[in-house]
Amino acid sequence: MPDLTFEVTGAAPVLHAAQPILELEVAIRNARRGEVIHALTLHAQVRIEAQRRRYSPAEQAALGDLFGAPSRWDVTLKPLLWTQTSAAVARFTSETLARLPLAVTLDFAVGSARYVHAIEAGEVPLLVLFSGTIFHGEEGAAMQVAQVPWTAEARFGLPIAVWRATSDHYYPGCAPLLLRRDVFERLHRYRSRGGFTSWEQALESLLPREIAEAP
Repeated sequence: MPDLTFEVTGAAPVLHAAQPILELEVAIRNARRGEVIHALTLHAQVRIEAQRRRYSPAEQAALGDLFGAPSRWDVTLKPLLWTQTSAAVARFTSETLARLPLAVTLDFAVGSARYVHAIEAGEVPLLVLFSGTIFHGEEGAAMQVAQVPWTAEARFGLPIAVWRATSDHYYPGCAPLLLRRDVFERLHRYRSRGGFTSWEQALESLLPREIAEAP
């Protein structure tokens, strides 16, 4: 029976993908000597353990819509689900590296995006819960099948700079805004009738001057 351990050793943006993605580098080690892992179908649930770090006053204010007033955070500050992902791991014996792709969204309807937007500096505390199927066996013996134990997990501090580098690569200088369809249609008509050449111009014309001119 394989004895696998998992350690997240790094993270980096994926620069050529259809959507913003960053990858976690995962070191996988098998403590059982002489056993071949023919293949591993690896699944992971990634959570943000919001309770594992401290927050500045500005961050506390920005996180109010997620967790409420800081005076209640002993009750409301809970882990957030970021995503679920998978990776196919090729044959190895004692140790290998796998890469887990994580989608980076700027949709503020998603809790993980609102959380990361509120963080000024430091790290995002992640908990990665692993599962999957292991195809293994001694060299020259018949292949066997086992499951990754439910206790397999790893913690990792994701530098906020990696998330921002990923989003900035795909949306340089921009922040996508998801609107209800009827609100978008009203804004579209307003832009057309006003002769605005960009969405920014249309929105800035609707904002109070002191807000539109704020840095």
